[in-house]
Amino acid sequence: MTRQFLDFEKPVAELEQRIDSLRETMAAPPAVSGEAAPAIDVAAEIAQLEDKVDRQLRATYAKLTPAQKVQVARHAQRPHALDYIARLITDFVPLAGDRAFAEDQAVVGGIGRFEGQPVVVIGTERGFDTESRIRHNFGMAKPEGYRKARRLIELAGRFGLPILTLVDTSGAFPGIEAEARGQAEAIAASIDACLTAPVPLIATVIGEGGSGGAIALAAADRILMLEHAIYSVISPEGCAAILWRDAAQAPVAAEALKLTAADLQRLHLIDTVIGEPIGGAHREPNAVIDAVGRAIASALPDLLALRPEALLAQRREKFLAMGRLG
Repeated sequence: MTRQFLDFEKPVAELEQRIDSLRETMAAPPAVSGEAAPAIDVAAEIAQLEDKVDRQLRATYAKLTPAQKVQVARHAQRPHALDYIARLITDFVPLAGDRAFAEDQAVVGGIGRFEGQPVVVIGTERGFDTESRIRHNFGMAKPEGYRKARRLIELAGRFGLPILTLVDTSGAFPGIEAEARGQAEAIAASIDACLTAPVPLIATVIGEGGSGGAIALAAADRILMLEHAIYSVISPEGCAAILWRDAAQAPVAAEALKLTAADLQRLHLIDTVIGEPIGGAHREPNAVIDAVGRAIASALPDLLALRPEALLAQRREKFLAMGRLG
């Protein structure tokens, strides 16, 4: 797959293009039979350029602005919910439909095993190419998607299965048909199901956590978040359009919204920040997915040890404490 670069990664892109060009030179047959010396020089130059790429990436990602983190969180090549499910969940059986209207493929979910522990897993899926993005509606769920999520959460409660959610959505689908079918009620009911589930619930924001569409799956006992993910009540573009009527103010809005993982942990709105490889999750997807798996495995045992009454009381206090002064 051809790597996609963000606008602030232009220096890195130029270096990697140079490396690719040199590798093609090495792979080409020599002009004179037996000629090998230039290949040694090329190999040395590639090594120097790779070191320079590493240093450039470290310098760039050490000082990302909130607006740049928004770009990284939305990167098309970040691993998606289905990638996490495929790598972390064994014996996965997908479950479909809301038992009321239709199947919504923006929300994926089912039953499987996480490190041998039976679980229910639910995620918002964006898709990875044009066809799959259209099929999954770019991760923007309609009411039937949130009603499916509620159904699976209630199913987990009945069978005593912990719930893992994977959040990556710009928000709920804003179309008129979604509003006509009760979008707000469906989101509220999904949030309520999360808050009242008598089983452990661990949510991980793996990309973009946008508005109520994200909260519907993230009202959890433990909220984990990748280092370059974002989580906010509104997108920077939406905020800029409302406050300034000017999309160019989106970077200012991104700063004001405190939507980065570091900001949200400092505000006690999330529990754990999971580090990403230098250059973001899209550079080493499997490493990131494994890191998320370790974080979930670390958080789950303490929650499994709690009785339902204690779990619900702890969850209630967690959310009531958010924003509390003094």
